[in-house]
Amino acid sequence: MAAGMGSRYGGIKQIDGFGPNGETIMDYSLYDALRAGFSKFVFVVMEEIQETVKEMFLPKLQGKAEVHFVIQSLEKFVPESFGAPERKKPWGTTHAMLCGSEVIQEPFAVINADDFYGYQAFSSLADFLSTAAPGDHCMVGYHLENVLSEFGSVSRGYAEADANNQLLSLTELTKIVRENGKIIAKEESGDRILNPKAPVSMNCWGFMPDAFNLAKSMFRDFLEKNFTNPSAEYYIALMVTGMIDRKLGSVHILPGGDTWFGVTYREDRDEVARNIHKLVDAGKYPTPLWNQ
Repeated sequence: MAAGMGSRYGGIKQIDGFGPNGETIMDYSLYDALRAGFSKFVFVVMEEIQETVKEMFLPKLQGKAEVHFVIQSLEKFVPESFGAPERKKPWGTTHAMLCGSEVIQEPFAVINADDFYGYQAFSSLADFLSTAAPGDHCMVGYHLENVLSEFGSVSRGYAEADANNQLLSLTELTKIVRENGKIIAKEESGDRILNPKAPVSMNCWGFMPDAFNLAKSMFRDFLEKNFTNPSAEYYIALMVTGMIDRKLGSVHILPGGDTWFGVTYREDRDEVARNIHKLVDAGKYPTPLWNQ
């Protein structure tokens, strides 16, 4: 998913260069996904950057994988009876996922273009999806304490799971900060202290294709309540929570969330670049990345 506007970052972070040769975070995700066995890639983008994304990534994947580009436009999957949407920002990550349904018929993973997930995340996803049954989905879990920014609040899907790592609930907390040695969610009802070791969603998901029909139905329900709200977004976390509550599917929390970094704020940029350079220096990735 590469259609977010990046308002807090102040630019199009999905195509910003971080690696030694200007590689984007998405370059490393594509490289890791190929190594893990994924062979089809669908870029969900806003129309303004579609041609740039094609120019950047299509030559790198030519001959290695099947590649598609789809636009996350505001009117897609919005019934005509609602009229034209009066908003500028996309409808959120569930809507982005739905846009991919135009070209996806098989089990699939969903990631953010501006998050570095690490090879183990893609390996876990590939292993799960290769044997999963309809209605069985997954997410790679990351410890909350490892996915914060030093430069401001972040939004995370805060998970609760049972002893078998089945997801019980997922709450999208939109203002998480580190204060006085504690991790706190700033909520309208007051501050909520969070468990640093709790698993959180970083939008690293695996779904069976039957998830599309469910997402389409639940997105319409969302529109019924939020169509006139220009800032409302339908997160995958909300869709998954509805699915679990209605017993329409299950989500297994996978291992593999050992390495994560990403850019929420412009100030995060230097730290992400340093982390990538460390991995390259340690021999985890070749340089240049695509000349191998």
